[in-house]
Amino acid sequence: MLPIITEEHSSLTFAEIFQDVHAWRKKMIHYIKEENPEINTAIIEAANNTDLDPKAVALGAYMTYALLELAMKDEDLISREEE
Repeated sequence: MLPIITEEHSSLTFAEIFQDVHAWRKKMIHYIKEENPEINTAIIEAANNTDLDPKAVALGAYMTYALLELAMKDEDLISREEE
C-alpha cells in the first residue's frame, strides 16, 4: 500500500521544486539514477515515448517519486515511534 501524501509533504516538495525547476529535475535525474536505476529508466522511456513535452513528463514522475519517498520516510518514523 502506498503511503498517504499530506498537504505538508506537497508544500515542502513544491517549495523545493519551484525554486529552480530545471536544476531540481537534473538533481533528481542523478539521484534516482543511483538510488533506483530501473525507475529512472522507466521515467526516461515514458518521457521519450509521449506526444507531450518529455521534460514535463519527467518532472511529474520525479515529483511523484519525491512525494512518495517523503511520505514513506514520515510513515516509517511514525511506526518507529509507536514501537
